[in-house]
Amino acid sequence: MVQSSVLGFPRMGALRDLKKANEAYWADKISQADLLAEGKRLRLAHWKIQKDTGVDIIPSNDFAFYDHILDHIQLFNAVPDRYTSQKLSPLDEYFAMGRGHQKGGVDVPSLEMVKWFDSNYHYVKPTLQDNQTFSLAKDPKPVREFLEAKEAGIQTRPVLVGPVTFLALGKADRGSSVDPISLIDKLVPVYVELLKALKAAGADSVQIDEPILVFDLKPEVKNAFKPAYEAIAALGSAGPAITIATYFGDIVHNFDVLPAFANLQGIHVDLARNPEQLEAVIKQLGPKQILSAGVVDGRNIWKNNFAKSIAVLQSAIKALGPDRVVVATSSSLLHTPHTLASEKKLPADVYEWFSFASEKVKEVAILAKAVTDAESVRAELDANAVALKSRTESTRTNDPKVKERQAQVTPEQHDRKSEFDTRYAQQKTHLSLPLFPTTTIGSFPQTSEIRVQRNKFTKGEISEQAYDDFIKKEIDLAIQIQDELGLDVYVHGEPERNDMVQYFGERLQGYVFTTHAWVQSYGSRCVRPPIIVGDISRPAPMTVKESKYAASVSKKPMKGMLTGPVTCLRWSFPRDDVHQSVQCQQLALALRDEVVDLEKNGIFVIQVDEPALREGLPLRKGAERDAYLKWAVDSFKLATAGVEDSTQIHSHFCYSEFQDFFHAIAALDADVLSIENSKSDAKLLKVFIDEAYPRHIGPGVYDIHSPRVPTEAEFKQRIQEMLEYLRPEQLWINPDCGLKTRKWDEVKGALTHMVNAAKYFREQYTKA
Repeated sequence: MVQSSVLGFPRMGALRDLKKANEAYWADKISQADLLAEGKRLRLAHWKIQKDTGVDIIPSNDFAFYDHILDHIQLFNAVPDRYTSQKLSPLDEYFAMGRGHQKGGVDVPSLEMVKWFDSNYHYVKPTLQDNQTFSLAKDPKPVREFLEAKEAGIQTRPVLVGPVTFLALGKADRGSSVDPISLIDKLVPVYVELLKALKAAGADSVQIDEPILVFDLKPEVKNAFKPAYEAIAALGSAGPAITIATYFGDIVHNFDVLPAFANLQGIHVDLARNPEQLEAVIKQLGPKQILSAGVVDGRNIWKNNFAKSIAVLQSAIKALGPDRVVVATSSSLLHTPHTLASEKKLPADVYEWFSFASEKVKEVAILAKAVTDAESVRAELDANAVALKSRTESTRTNDPKVKERQAQVTPEQHDRKSEFDTRYAQQKTHLSLPLFPTTTIGSFPQTSEIRVQRNKFTKGEISEQAYDDFIKKEIDLAIQIQDELGLDVYVHGEPERNDMVQYFGERLQGYVFTTHAWVQSYGSRCVRPPIIVGDISRPAPMTVKESKYAASVSKKPMKGMLTGPVTCLRWSFPRDDVHQSVQCQQLALALRDEVVDLEKNGIFVIQVDEPALREGLPLRKGAERDAYLKWAVDSFKLATAGVEDSTQIHSHFCYSEFQDFFHAIAALDADVLSIENSKSDAKLLKVFIDEAYPRHIGPGVYDIHSPRVPTEAEFKQRIQEMLEYLRPEQLWINPDCGLKTRKWDEVKGALTHMVNAAKYFREQYTKA
């Protein structure tokens, strides 16, 4: 009989319950016991949703208070000494690694956070030492949570991040040179010990995630699988049955690794992303191995096409038999909102098009029944067909005027009028820029008062004029603070914006919006992606009013702040019926109009953020990646090339590892790039020398994800490191990212130190 399986469930709860509890704990408003109790309540609620829906294989250890990779760092006692030496409680040590800790005489920064494969989720990077050791934590979390579910009458399958993926995603700590994958022989015995403990606790099976298999792997990484999984398979009956889970791509190019899994129970593959791998994967399975078929998309919110999924599953069943096929989500449902049931304001005609995490759990269970006895779920299958037909025939999806404009785009529209040297000569005079100019990335703290007033306006409790007056006061405050700090290029602080993508989506045709469809981005940070349902256009200016006002009351150049076309696409839930390049070009044309309007209204520095550009990069090199970079770069250039030479175009990126696609970064032709860099080795900037990059760069000098305020000396040290790789006239000084999530006292302290450090170097180089 075909079984059903979920690889992981969202952690936050239906109403961002975990976010609220975490932040209350960090603010000393609830106790550690209160926070742990809330975590337990959420886990039990999530297991019950899956059990009540009829899912056969329910995950445990998919919950994390901050991040699942951070859980494993602590699970294996791979915590760097700078945290263990502080003698914090295990929970506070855990949060210190995730977000830093500056309290009670303890002052430690967070570990580096990076994007999880090609998603908008961020994980905490394992940071390893030359003398690294591993051991199993006391009261291991996977065992504890398995027993918790068991006590509630729910048998679960614990989820672990695999040893090869854990190490391959890690890095050597500063001052160390260890290649993390070389530590595989030290780490595997800890996995063996953990698997024995899970078996002793009653776990019959365990899911081990090795998503690293979708990458092009170096030989040393490939070679690590054999000893690791031979040791795990050697457990035999002393260990649980193992299913290896891969997702976010195909594994065909790594089939030479599969013999390492020959004695394991089964393999999971992502058939939502890459259905074409099915036949080849089936041929690679051992005579008794199970295929976990990921046909329900864990990354998007569109209702599953039951007819297509059933055809895929029937093909697998024909080859393997029903007892060797499991219907599953393509990946963890971490990347989807909790439940569609919370959405009371979606347009009635589109509501039935969507499926969130709780609904996807139902889809998995329905599909497992459908391939066994279709008549038992006939009503559900018929309703699914009706919903899909409704979407196909909807007038929301197609706008002939948008398509007509796209057809008229010319190559010349992608290029600025002059080369950078000519542009910058005009910009320097026009904007009066000093050496080492200072700026911020865009947003300032979104205080509770801002959120209250926005909420009142949304509910109609205050007038548009009253709200506009409030926003002007917040802009005045932001400019006053920047005057006091002595920054060189100002921002208006974005008090009117709820989210850097949602704000624009609400002002564009082609989007719909949710009220509770939150998705975890990192830690307690959640985003509510808008949903693209049709062709996109701009009915009216989106940011001009606030930016024009800010410029009118500012002594310094004011930056207009826009979110770029690639990021608007990637941080929305995109359509799955139109290629993403088409949607991206539509966004670019809408933004081009906004950029031109900003310039016409006196905004001569315009930042078009593309933090998701790298995130969207296909995980493997080849034709797909080349094609993506072509249309992504073209979209950015189309959005930004309509201005005069004297207008300066900035862009921001949430990463600094450009080596694999530096040619695309250079091709954007932005006058200034700001990049998230404070947690990265300054040596990564060497690529700008190697490639003779001619334009300006602002590598982030401090981590905005942490509440910690760096000292002025730390800023000076960081700038000095950067000057080893960048020319003084090329370097801008700025934070890693926007300051929306920080408090004003943190922002003022950090920016004071940042500006003072910039002034120090300005004086030194001016004298020289």
